[in-house]
Amino acid sequence: MDHSRAPVLDALMAYHEAGQTPFTPPGHKQGRGADPRVLEALGESVFHSDVLATSGLDDRTSSHRVLEEAQELMADAVGAEHTFFSTCGSSLSVKSAMLSVAGPHEELLVGRDAHKSVVSGLILSGVRPIWVEPEWDPELKLAHPPSAQSVRQAFDEHPDAKGALVTSPTPYGTCADLRALAQVCHERRKPLIVDEAWGAHLPFHPDLPTWAMDAGADVCVTSVHKMGSGLEQGSVFHLQGDLIDPAVLKSREDLLGTTSPSVLLYASLDGWRRQMVEYGRALYDNALALAAAVREDIAETEGLHLHGREDFCGPGRAADLDPLQIVIDISALGITGYCAADWLRERHRINLHLADHRRISAQLTHADDEETRPILMTALRELAEQAGQLRSGGGPAVEVPGPAQLRLEQVMLPRDAFFGRTEQVGWDDAAGRISAEMLTPYPPGIPCVLPGERLNAEVMRYLRTGADAGMVVPDAADVDVHSIRVVAEE
Repeated sequence: MDHSRAPVLDALMAYHEAGQTPFTPPGHKQGRGADPRVLEALGESVFHSDVLATSGLDDRTSSHRVLEEAQELMADAVGAEHTFFSTCGSSLSVKSAMLSVAGPHEELLVGRDAHKSVVSGLILSGVRPIWVEPEWDPELKLAHPPSAQSVRQAFDEHPDAKGALVTSPTPYGTCADLRALAQVCHERRKPLIVDEAWGAHLPFHPDLPTWAMDAGADVCVTSVHKMGSGLEQGSVFHLQGDLIDPAVLKSREDLLGTTSPSVLLYASLDGWRRQMVEYGRALYDNALALAAAVREDIAETEGLHLHGREDFCGPGRAADLDPLQIVIDISALGITGYCAADWLRERHRINLHLADHRRISAQLTHADDEETRPILMTALRELAEQAGQLRSGGGPAVEVPGPAQLRLEQVMLPRDAFFGRTEQVGWDDAAGRISAEMLTPYPPGIPCVLPGERLNAEVMRYLRTGADAGMVVPDAADVDVHSIRVVAEE
């Protein structure tokens, strides 16, 4: 296929060149009706290119196949059989994939390290999750993707499960053995869904971890806005094989998706595909070299421990690691990742990818270069130097329980707990009660507590001390975690 073409961008240019006049939404009419103060902040070009997808970018019947051709080019670029664009982020894409495999009250194997969007899909659909335990590292207090053996055992115990869903890479950059997982699923003629939101770049360089389609996954969900050049909310999901009907997958996306998709997002997805096909190898040659240099810089900085393959990969851990996720253990500095992230933003105007009770993470992409590298390193070196002053300010310690205490018992379907009768109780009275809400330290957005799980004292202490230390739990009814929404008792 001709990858020098970008059907969405070409159609947008043709729209402008034709001088078309819209008597349709959006109501700002290509910026003419926008507040001048908004135009000053966002720029006129944003509004100029914000047009309808039909009766705008394409005609009333979509006869020019603009979107279809862009999706076909994307599929060809990465070696998938079918590709679908989403302007509602991978949160919608992963729900579409789940609902194409399992329906209400049917079972689906799900890695317990799944993103909150997966849990939202379970709540909306009534799918019964069969949780597959991640590979817990009790020393680092970190979860890696589930092993193939864990998925095999789950299928043996739940042979009626319709398929499996795993997250790889995780927000920490750790990757599952997807080939082995796909083999386990396909031995049973069950599909494998991979939430690869953090892996948009993986198909475009051989020195990056193997991406899901190459490993044999049936559906792969990718957030192009995370590691690619897409605008926020730009996502694609890919399909291959005969275990999922593409018409079914498309119908699920139609069920959940917006009827007013953003052409701006379509255009950014289309342009990113062309950029990667033409220049991706060279761009990631540079990105990987830059990441190696940054890793060397951090390794030479006292008080910072850079996590690499020796920490994250091996038996009982992850199968691979994305080197562009720069994960740093700062526990030697005596401060939390929350404290460090806040200080770096305030003092150096740097925003980090994620922070937890002992780590911070900087995400590198093909957009980083020798201008951003010294900005990051100057800030990190000063953080290490000033950590003593940050410690002197006090700050509570986060009480992180072990894996056995973190893992809660699922006693109700997430849907039933979420939509049932609820009440709010104090956090110190919540142990033994059934949660009616998700409690998700964010980022990275992996729920610590799910609706339908029975709470224990250890998890409540973790969330309460975490909130005092700066952990953000945005989906809680009480974001400070002084009280918890639980299923009402008779």
